[in-house]
This record gives sequence, C-alpha cells and structure tokens, in this order.
Amino acid sequence: MEWFSQDGFEVRLEWGQAAVDYLAEKADCAVIVDVMSFSTCVSLAVEKGARIYPYPWKDESANEYGMKIGAKVASPKRRFSGEGYSLSPVSVQNISDGERLVLPSPNGSTLSFRARDTGIAVFSGCLRNMSATANACGIFKRILIIPCGERWPDGSIRPCVEDYVAAGGIIDVMGCGNCSPEAQAAVAAWQFYQQQNLLPLYKCSSACELQQRGFSKDVELCLETDAAKLACQLYGNFYASGA
Repeated sequence: MEWFSQDGFEVRLEWGQAAVDYLAEKADCAVIVDVMSFSTCVSLAVEKGARIYPYPWKDESANEYGMKIGAKVASPKRRFSGEGYSLSPVSVQNISDGERLVLPSPNGSTLSFRARDTGIAVFSGCLRNMSATANACGIFKRILIIPCGERWPDGSIRPCVEDYVAAGGIIDVMGCGNCSPEAQAAVAAWQFYQQQNLLPLYKCSSACELQQRGFSKDVELCLETDAAKLACQLYGNFYASGA
C-alpha cells in the first residue's frame, strides 16, 4: 500500500477510517475534521473551558461511562436548545467552565481514538478553530488531515464538502509548501468557497439535512470561520485546549 501513503510530503490528506489505518503510522499528528457537528461541538466546549470526552457508541453504555468518570452525558440524538446537551452545537455553546461532557459520536469519536492509539498527537479541527488548529500543528513535521465524511445507509463513506473545505482551510493557514496533491486539492476547494464567503456550503447536503430538521442555527455555528481562538487536542480520553 506504499503508493497510497503520500510519503515524502509533510502535509497529507485522506478520508475517514482508512486514513488512520493506512497513513497515521507515518504521521506525527492528525487532525480529525467533522464540521457538522462533532468537531464544532468540541471547539465550542473547549473554548468555554470544558472538557469533551468522545464516546464511540450511541447506547446506554455512554451513561455508564459518564457515571464512571463523573461527567454529564450528551444525548446521542440532536436536541433543541434548552433540552440538554447533544450533538447540536447550539446545545453546548453555553457550557460551563470546567464542565466534563461525554459526547457520543460514532464518527468523530471513533477516528479520534483510532488515531490516538497509533501514538500520534490528535486534534479536532473545524472552520471555527481553523487557524488555531493550524498553528498548533506547526510544531509537527508530518501532518495528516482527516476529513471524516458521513455514512450512506449501507455504511459506506459519504465524502462531505464541508469537511473537505475546512480541511483545506486548515492546510492553507499552515502555509506549508510541501503538501501532497490530495492536500493541495483541498486547499483549492477552500479558496474557491472562501471567495464566495462560504455561502454555497449553506446548501450542501449536510446543511440541508439540519435545516430541514429545524437546526438552522447549528449550521450557522458550524460555518463560522475562526470564531474560536483555541485548538482542541486529545489528551488521553478527553479534548481540551491544545498548544
């Protein structure tokens, strides 16, 4: 599989779990990009001084895990503001300083832990903390950017344009000249959408789903650029403010 490794480039990009399985062993850090909405929730919470404990399963075991570590548990189903924490960014934007929250998310959480288990540094990146993430990764030589994407009903990956654009934005801020062609293509996508103030992303598939379900404010939060000043780094089992 050497021909897929993007070896020789400082900044690389590949999608989903395969990126971790086939490229992470040759990286020094990875950035998990899940804009709508895991990474945005993590950024909002960390910006408020909270800790986010990712959790890969949306079942009763999340509550058991929360009790074990003394943390609140977000609902695995997106909820409106005032109905408790969930994967809705609006629900976590006013989280308290020092609070600990378990966030069930099969996508972002699974990739976060899978990357962590390779022994590399792991960050959660999105549009909100784009520059902060890029700056935090500046101390690493080999950087792997992983847009998560979503899943089709048959379980196959559905590449998401919002994750791809955010990944390209992070790479663009890094200013790294030694990028793989895959990473360069993401930068081009970011620059194209940036010229349009990201307006087309409000009509992407993920945004349309949330809007039709009544979560338009979530879309707005997810598409804010550089609203956060802190990077989000995974320390063992939780995300907190990074370097």
